[in-house]
Amino acid sequence: MKNEYDIALVPGDATGPEVVAEAVKVLEAVSRVTNPSFRFQTFDLGGERYIRTGELLSNGILDELRSFDAILLGAIGHPEVTPGILEKEILLKMRFEMDLYINLRPVKLFAGVETPLKNKGPEDIDFVVVRENSEGLYTGGGGFLRKGTKDEVAIQESINTRKGVDRCLRYAFETCRRRNDKKKLTLCGKTNVLTYAFDLWQRAFKEMSPEYPDLSTDYAHVDAICMWMVKNPEWFDVIVTDNMFGDIITDLGAIIQGGMGLAAGGNINPEGVSMFEPIGGSAPKYAGKNEINPVAAICAAQMMLEHLSLQEGADRISRAVQKAVGEDLESMNAGRMGMGTREVGSLVAGYVENL
Repeated sequence: MKNEYDIALVPGDATGPEVVAEAVKVLEAVSRVTNPSFRFQTFDLGGERYIRTGELLSNGILDELRSFDAILLGAIGHPEVTPGILEKEILLKMRFEMDLYINLRPVKLFAGVETPLKNKGPEDIDFVVVRENSEGLYTGGGGFLRKGTKDEVAIQESINTRKGVDRCLRYAFETCRRRNDKKKLTLCGKTNVLTYAFDLWQRAFKEMSPEYPDLSTDYAHVDAICMWMVKNPEWFDVIVTDNMFGDIITDLGAIIQGGMGLAAGGNINPEGVSMFEPIGGSAPKYAGKNEINPVAAICAAQMMLEHLSLQEGADRISRAVQKAVGEDLESMNAGRMGMGTREVGSLVAGYVENL
């Protein structure tokens, strides 16, 4: 195992730098009590840079990012930049150019955190969504015909390849096999309407299933998945789905686990460099106020350590976050933290060192 890891930091916009700073604080605490150390390099990407210089994400910076062990992202989004520019030219470009073809979203309710679901607790809300991250409706396929006229036609194409589907399914099967004793993998789709794309997904799913006789498999339409995530979240272990449906159901997952401030995700290339982030936005109205919840960014750092096979450090962060949100941050249950961003980071870092 390596002793030093190079981590690229992309703090981004608004509250992004604030939450990344607290994640770094926690990672530095990990390095003080476990073997590996971390070298951080910050990359100035986002709306502020775009407004200042007109620059987005160059191929040169992409090449630099590929040389790191992992990337930790804060948030990209600026109220003075037209929606779509930053998302397409930074976030989606990173996903596509670095082939971050898996979006991994744990949906886990911590003890002591309230969920809007009646009579549900941590034993009920603990599953993972594996979302295909590089194809589908997000590839930008399509266009306009007679734009701006009364006869305008807008076409948005969902592109699904057998290679892309297979590798996403393979990652989901392997995740399900090693996750816990439940070992249940659910394919989420819409085979009764999206008859081409999800015919491919379902055929590939059925063909791969016999390779994993230790797992149980099932299928559900995306609308049923949404209903059951609210009514019976305990039914799920690992859910695998396409890009668009994954985007939708993971936001629902964030709410049932206690809110965006607790939700982290990974954009993963199992054969390359992966990026980890809190899934909430940049929240400009909270910028500079020391009010934004950094727990999701800290959980993103925990996911990053797991991905790097630094399990001791990942476990320390997990226990520290659980203690902090379960015992110290009671006002989270009312939608507030009760202490500032920096204070929460220091609290978790302290638990990492002393638990």
